[in-house]
Amino acid sequence: MQEPLVSILIPFKNTEQYLTECLDSIINQSYSNWEVLAINDHSTDSSNKLVGSYAKKDSRFQLFHNEGKGIIEALRMAFKNSRGDYITRMDSDDIMTNSKLEVMLNSLIMHGKQHVAIGQVKYFSNVGISDGYDRYEKWLNKLTSTGTNYSEIYKECVIPSPCWMLHRDDLIECDAFNPNDYPEDYDLTFRFYEHNYNCIPCNQVLHYWRDYPTRTSRTHEHYAQNYFLDIKLTYFLKLDFDESRILTVWGAGFKGKTIAKRLIENNIDFIWICDNPKKIGKHIYNKELFNFETLKALDNPQSIVTVANEDAQLYIKSYFSKLEKQSMIDYFFFC
Repeated sequence: MQEPLVSILIPFKNTEQYLTECLDSIINQSYSNWEVLAINDHSTDSSNKLVGSYAKKDSRFQLFHNEGKGIIEALRMAFKNSRGDYITRMDSDDIMTNSKLEVMLNSLIMHGKQHVAIGQVKYFSNVGISDGYDRYEKWLNKLTSTGTNYSEIYKECVIPSPCWMLHRDDLIECDAFNPNDYPEDYDLTFRFYEHNYNCIPCNQVLHYWRDYPTRTSRTHEHYAQNYFLDIKLTYFLKLDFDESRILTVWGAGFKGKTIAKRLIENNIDFIWICDNPKKIGKHIYNKELFNFETLKALDNPQSIVTVANEDAQLYIKSYFSKLEKQSMIDYFFFC
């Protein structure tokens, strides 16, 4: 029986200095029945020429030029030209471990459709990894080890964009790369969640994630904090918000204010609470801020928590536990 074809979608733009390592890591995969759909997103360096040299030597590499502009249109073009029953995405500045495709494909074959194969990731950099990225890596890998990624989906993107694989039919079912919403990887993750695709636990590092100062997620406006907050609130209102319950927003920092403003713009009523004595009783956007103890007097509320401090988050979790409230049903951490 012929082995399934895996399609690897790779948008690239001006990553010439990293592409050789990336493409060589694909050639060195233990699983060999793959195709690469590499989409040149208007590079101005020699990236296009470099990928073209691989395509001339190995017919599994296919090079296209983005007819539109940006990563979403590049991904659409890659997917449109793909033939595989299994789809995965790769970043042109990263490196696969040798067994990445084999491990994820075997997981999907074992578990069947409506599953997402994922893997643990490891950041690397020539200038060192920041504390923030180190914490994100540890948090993400802990979720991936148990397949409980969705349990904290409103905090950050819980599936790394270059380290997932799923069946082609499932990607089509959740609308693939058609939405124009950024950040595109977080939007796709929410659609996996919406369609109840189970994350398959994985204890192996399958992907090396490169960090450097000019990386797109560090520099492009589409990955700014307000985009993340907008997408979180959009999917919360669509998937988890119960209109029959009172909604509270806990926290009045930047994120709390942004969420509050969006709710007001959408004519969604809420009670604003915080644990900062200097803000309690104040009015922001004509909304009074109440002491968080107000929660005790409310009848079955739902709460969006925008408090970022880790120690404060532990206290808040403990507080909700005493009120017999459940995460992802009664309260949702947005940071």
